[in-house]
Amino acid sequence: AIGYLQDFLFTPERARAPITRLSGGERNRLLLAKLFAQPSNLLVMDEPTNDLDVETLELLEELLGEYPGTLLLVSHDRVFLDNVVTSTIVFEGEGRIEEYVGGYADWLRQRRKQQGKSKTATSTATSVPAGSAPPAAPAQPLKKLSYKEQRELDALPQKIETLESEHTQLQEKVASTEFYKSGADAIAKTMARSAAVEQELLVAYARWDELEARR
Repeated sequence: AIGYLQDFLFTPERARAPITRLSGGERNRLLLAKLFAQPSNLLVMDEPTNDLDVETLELLEELLGEYPGTLLLVSHDRVFLDNVVTSTIVFEGEGRIEEYVGGYADWLRQRRKQQGKSKTATSTATSVPAGSAPPAAPAQPLKKLSYKEQRELDALPQKIETLESEHTQLQEKVASTEFYKSGADAIAKTMARSAAVEQELLVAYARWDELEARR
């Protein structure tokens, strides 16, 4: 038993201590030890990173990475999702649920590609009467970039890099154990900024694709 608990960062002395003397982080690790001691092939976890210290969070990621069964996970911690999951189920709105390969960041990239394809299909679609062949339209050459647009394109990589860096920092902040102790106003402000940065990234990527295609 002592050897098993050492895998969960307990020293022999702490492993023998009464539960009442354990810290919050140690109690969380003890719960994980009890959970993973049970044989299973399906594990369901709801916000498992809440109130975990960094050591326990890293331990949990390692344990889930080695788990041989199926893991169903709900979490606000996007960095944790990226490190653990192999597929993401997303509520797309209007009653639609889609599954994407990879974690949260992978879903963002796939969604950007899908939005780009959707815009292209919409912009090229034409309406024709039923039963008639669509008119053959001559291919229109893409309008070359103006000087202003070229400068905008040149500046976009740095803008995207800055937004991605801020987005990563916000994700790490949300994933920290102290985030939900910072007060309702601070939490709302951070979550709103995170959503705004995600939207700005989508717009920047779409604009970069548009300008790059015309260069």
